[in-house]
Amino acid sequence: MPPLSPSHASIRFGDFDVDLRAGELRKHGIRIKLQVQPFQILQVLLEHPGEVVSREELQKRVWPADTFVDFDHGLNNAVKRLREALGEDAENPRFIETLSKRGYRFIGSVSRSSDAEGLVERPSFTIHPSNRKLQIGVVIAIGAAVLLVVLVILRFGKLWPRGSASASPLQIHSLAVLPFQNLSGDSTQEYFSDGMTDALITDLAQIGSLKVISRTSSMQYKQTKKSLPEIAREMNVDGIVEGTVQRSGDRVRITTQLIHGPSDKHVWANSYERDTRDVFALERDITEDVARQIRARITPENQATLARPRAVNPNVLEAYLQGNYYLSRYGKGSGDEARRKASEYFQQAIDADPNFAPAFKGLADSHSNLSMPSNQDAAIVIKATKHALELDPDFAEALVILAEIKFFHDWDFRGGEEEVRRALAISPNNAEVHTELCAFLYFLGRRDEALRECNISQQLDPTGDHARDVDALYWAGEDDRAISLAQMLLQTDPDDGYLHHALYRYYSRKGLYKEAGQEAGRALALFGDPDGAVRVHHALVASGGRAALRQFAREMEDLIRTKQGYFPGNVAAAYAVLDNKDRAFYWLEDAYKHHDLAWLATDIPLESLESERMFDSLRSDPRYKDLTRRIGLPQ
Repeated sequence: MPPLSPSHASIRFGDFDVDLRAGELRKHGIRIKLQVQPFQILQVLLEHPGEVVSREELQKRVWPADTFVDFDHGLNNAVKRLREALGEDAENPRFIETLSKRGYRFIGSVSRSSDAEGLVERPSFTIHPSNRKLQIGVVIAIGAAVLLVVLVILRFGKLWPRGSASASPLQIHSLAVLPFQNLSGDSTQEYFSDGMTDALITDLAQIGSLKVISRTSSMQYKQTKKSLPEIAREMNVDGIVEGTVQRSGDRVRITTQLIHGPSDKHVWANSYERDTRDVFALERDITEDVARQIRARITPENQATLARPRAVNPNVLEAYLQGNYYLSRYGKGSGDEARRKASEYFQQAIDADPNFAPAFKGLADSHSNLSMPSNQDAAIVIKATKHALELDPDFAEALVILAEIKFFHDWDFRGGEEEVRRALAISPNNAEVHTELCAFLYFLGRRDEALRECNISQQLDPTGDHARDVDALYWAGEDDRAISLAQMLLQTDPDDGYLHHALYRYYSRKGLYKEAGQEAGRALALFGDPDGAVRVHHALVASGGRAALRQFAREMEDLIRTKQGYFPGNVAAAYAVLDNKDRAFYWLEDAYKHHDLAWLATDIPLESLESERMFDSLRSDPRYKDLTRRIGLPQ
């Protein structure tokens, strides 16, 4: 059969017809959305109905040799979209048959028509003066009949078939960005595709009229086999963005598509290719295109923020993304060493470009939340954060660190709250910022406000920050629910050190001392202190019950004395549960004395005295009120 020529205006099969001139697929006359490449594949298959069209032939016709794309993935995805448009299943095809490792074959019945065949000869007539009144009357009558039909249709909309072009467009008010797929053919490039996902989520989170799910929830769907409707339901979103990243030398190509999650219907897709140094401008373009497709409102402030991407040296970008990768490993079996490695990469980025604000923020992050911080770490966090904000005053994530400096280091609680609210004004969909404000408000005794922020954070990060969710229940006094939730979450994420540490506190509060010690040991191991975890385990085996918690506290004291860790808040809380008030206040005073260091530690913060329920037994002691007064906590 000869190739289809422009003279073949229409090809019909089943309920469908293909308009080659317009490049459109229609069903019952209604246009079906179909991207260019799936349409081209359909056209090639229709040229050879009943014949096998090899993958090589499709590559030559649809993907020219100079196209920058992973062909296998591109072909599979295009055929998938074509089948979705035709409403057929690959296992039981009506039109397109897959021949494994060979190609595809069109198996439906095809009919063609040309432009000439499509013309219908109509009799012509001339309006003669003698017949003019009659013909005007006929025209008026026909017009009235047409008008009547239109009015009936408008009045009784049920006459329109469902799914017609008149149906209301798909509504998207909430969005999740799934982890971009790495097509570079190198598994070590995962950090790059993850970094591109993070950057897009960060940009989209600045659109106040759109709910955007946070990174921690989205990343759990990496390489998932769940369907998009399942994912949309679990994250409670309307829209899903998925895509691929391919880097070749100094070029990067990102392909993205927007899907209406509940219906799994394709809304929009595009490909972007830039030099690596312009990758942040590329991300901005994707953000604006997604916002345009869902008609999200970008405020002038948002537009100003999105309009400022700057070129970045590829070596700087490489070091920065590597640093972020190592930061993400902390608390998942990697301890302070992961943060030290991250710090080295961020410093490399700064050395190569001292005006790259994200690297300074990353450097500050890598020197906080350590098991054994130093005064040097504190100095680096403060200096790097301030420099990041000098370079970019609207850097929301850096403002959060500034808020922590004011709240935990300076004990300027009002100033800390103001800074975190500034961050929220810039990035209203950032779950981590809402979590930070939630914690601040709980520490300050404003529990209703705190719960509201925690709820917002949970909506933006429904499957992400587990420790935050269980802590919210614990702070509200619902110990059993907090324990049940933590246990359930650990079934799917057993290496979450924060959850194990949370369970240690909850079990201690309920008097389940053996279980508390076990969880504390697991947390120590996951935060990079295996020796301490082994010693705690031996202590638990040697002595059970209340004695086990006492031995755990002594082991923790030994770790502090030997400078293997600094967590006075944890030790004080253990002694408070044991009702050893003198030892509890000894370590609380130590934390007070070294608060310029303790605020960076992986520890129960001194500022949580009012909210941490492990300290309940101390509240009637005059030393407790004196300490909270000196810290500046509300009385």
